[in-house]
Amino acid sequence: METMIQPKVTGYRQLNEAEAALMNEIKAHGVQLDELVQKLRATEGLDPRWVSIGATDLQTGLMALTRAVAQPTTF
Repeated sequence: METMIQPKVTGYRQLNEAEAALMNEIKAHGVQLDELVQKLRATEGLDPRWVSIGATDLQTGLMALTRAVAQPTTF
């Protein structure tokens, strides 16, 4: 298997294999949640404001989880 050199991203450390797996799991849940949000947006009778608020809060939560794993050193 070819070893790929990971470029250094400013403010982020290199993740180990377990951390990368966690990040991928979080991202996979994000895809599932996006599908749910799209389904809700396509459902008549729902308040679109609350769907949007829910979507934003879910995105915020996923971002917080990824930052918990990545532990960036910058703002």
